[in-house]
Amino acid sequence: MHWPHAVLRPFRAACIVCPVGQKALRPQKIVSFVVFPLFIAAVLIVVLIFRQQIWQVFSSSENIKEAVESWGIAAPLSFIGLQFIQVVIFVIPGEVPQIAGGYLFGTVQGSLLSVTGILLGSSFNFLLARVFGVPFVRALFGEQRLEKFDAISRSPRSQIAFFLLFVIPGIPKDILCYVAGLSPMRYLAFVFVSMIGRLPGIVGSAGIGGAAAANKWVVAGIILGVASVLFALGVIFRNRLQGVVERLVMREPPSKEDESEE
Repeated sequence: MHWPHAVLRPFRAACIVCPVGQKALRPQKIVSFVVFPLFIAAVLIVVLIFRQQIWQVFSSSENIKEAVESWGIAAPLSFIGLQFIQVVIFVIPGEVPQIAGGYLFGTVQGSLLSVTGILLGSSFNFLLARVFGVPFVRALFGEQRLEKFDAISRSPRSQIAFFLLFVIPGIPKDILCYVAGLSPMRYLAFVFVSMIGRLPGIVGSAGIGGAAAANKWVVAGIILGVASVLFALGVIFRNRLQGVVERLVMREPPSKEDESEE
C-alpha cells in the first residue's frame, strides 16, 4: 500500500470547491471526505506508534498466548479482540493468531473464537465500504487493485464468486470484505459466504495450534505442510484462479432459444 498517496488523495478530493449553480455535495460524500482520510491516518498513526508492540504480540503464537493469558478469565474476549484488530488493521498476518487460538483454547473453541473475531472485523470492513463507497475503498487499496474485482462485484453470480475467492488460499481476504461492501450483496449473504469460505482455513490453522499444544507434532506438521503448499499454490496462481472465477460467474447461462434448438 502506498500510504502517502492513500492519505493525500482523499484530502485533495475534499478540497474541491463546488462550482456556482451546481448541486452541492451530498452529506454522505462530505462526511466520507472527512472520515476516511481521518480513518486512514488514525490506522497509520496507531501502526507507527505501536508497531513494535503490535509486531511483538502478533509475531509468534507464544507471544499471543502470553498476551491473552494475561487477561485471566477475560482471555477469550481478549482473543476475539485481537482477531478483530488483525482483520481491521489488514497489514497484520491472520494465520498466526488463528494458530495461537488452537494452541490456547483447543481446535474447536479456538476455531469458534477466531470465527467470532474475524466475523466482527469483516463486518466492520464490509459496512465501512457500504457506507463510504468507492472513494473510500479506492483510497485504501488503489484503483488498480480495485479494478481486478470490478467485474466480479457486478456479476449476478457475485455470491458464488466471493465464496470461491474466500475459499482459495492466498487470495487477500481483507480487500474482498471491502469489495463485497461495494457490491449489491446483502449483509447476511456476505456473512454466510465469507465465513463458510474461510472456515476450512480457520479450522486448519487452529488444528495446527491444537496439535502442537497436545505435543502431536506429526499431526501439526502434516496439517502445516498441506496448508503451506495450498497457500503457496494460491499465491503463485492467484491471477489465474481469479480469472477462472471471473469467467465462471460472467458466463451467460444458455437461453431458452438455444435449449430449444438443441
